[in-house]
Formats: sequence, structure tokens, C-alpha cells
Amino acid sequence: MTRLSVNINKIATLRNSRGGNMPSVEEAAVRCQQFGAEGITVHPRPDQRHIRYDDVRTLRPIVKTEFNIEGNPIPSFCSLVEEVIPEQVTLVPDAHDAITSNCGWNTLEHKSFLTDICARFKALGIRTSIFIDPDPRMAEGAADCGADRVELYTADYAARYGDDPSRAISPYYLTAAMARDCGLGLNAGHDLNLENLEYFIRTIPWTDEVSIGHAIICDALYMGLEATIRAYLSKVKP
Repeated sequence: MTRLSVNINKIATLRNSRGGNMPSVEEAAVRCQQFGAEGITVHPRPDQRHIRYDDVRTLRPIVKTEFNIEGNPIPSFCSLVEEVIPEQVTLVPDAHDAITSNCGWNTLEHKSFLTDICARFKALGIRTSIFIDPDPRMAEGAADCGADRVELYTADYAARYGDDPSRAISPYYLTAAMARDCGLGLNAGHDLNLENLEYFIRTIPWTDEVSIGHAIICDALYMGLEATIRAYLSKVKP
């Protein structure tokens, strides 16, 4: 059954825009879990424009479900992960100036690097997922790197969903099937929302986890956080 992990980066973005600790990312993590979220995701970046490295350290004992830390495995990120020991790390090839994640890894070109990183984290018992575009070759490559899972970058699916859901999800289905055939777990994330999430899960029911942040926080402005999380859970577990 698919699990819902809530990305709380946008809570930190709002906090950082004013200074201080309002809203509190710690309180957000506690509340999200109370309201039914089955994981908390954070994506610290070196410029600290939202979640900061110290937030990650503070959140570790607070997250009682599953802690997923995602980011580009630069040395400082790797050291943070090794210090905190989350349940899952998701490797994302972010450029330092990217507004948000905008592509997946080429697991063929970066096989040596990703293999070393996967081995490093898996030696500590951390489940390791590689963020990929919807391309079956990238899923097969991730398996060759020693990953436990892949996370499908779903921005293109979300952008095309309104025009033709079946066509939008086709490359994701093929990639998800390849991941399953390679023995990999399957995560998904980026621009998933209340409109397009249920179709994705219904079409690819072996999805282990979805990580959603921006849309949840946007919907929570109008619906409230508890009602929003319950609404997303209803889409994940129809």
C-alpha cells in the first residue's frame, strides 16, 4: 500500500522569509504525523533557503514515522545523512542554483559515482533511492548502481495530465514496470496533487511512496493542514 510522505520544505520557506521560528518546522512535522502522514521529507540545500542542516538534526528525534532526506550528494550532504541516519535518503541531482528539482539522474553516465554513494549509505542501513526521469533505462541503471528504490520525477506527468492522462502516464508505467522487474521499490514525487494523484496510484498500484510538499501546503491554506492530509490520504489509498 502506498505511503504518503509530507515534504515540509515550504514551512521552512515561510519561516525564513520573516526570521524567527514561525511557523515551526518541528511543530509541522509533529502535526503532519498526528494527522496521518506516514513519513516526513526534507530537502536541505547548501544555500539554506528553506530547510537548513540544523533543522534536519532537530527533526531526527521528532520524526517517528519515516524520515526521508533528499538532496544532491555533495560532501556536506553526505556527512549530514551519515550523522542523522534517516530511514531513507533520496539522491537528487540538483544544481546549486535550481529553484526546485528539475531532472533525474542519468544512472548510466553517473554509474560509478552513484554506486559508491549507494554503498556508502546502505552500509549504514539507510534505504537509498535514486531520483530518475521516466525512462526504463534509468531504472535499470539504478538497479545496477545498487539502489533500493527509484523515485520517479513526476513533473511531466503533472503537466500533461489535464490533456490526456493515459498518454501522460505511459512512460511512467513503463519505467515503473522496469523498476519492479529489477527488484527495485518505487517512489514518486513532484507536482503531484489532489487532481492527478489518484490516477497515478490506480495505474501504478505498486508505488511504495509518494512525497508531496508544495501542493499540500498550498491546499492547506484553504482547507487546513489536517483536512488536506486526510484528503491526500484518501487519494493514495482509494
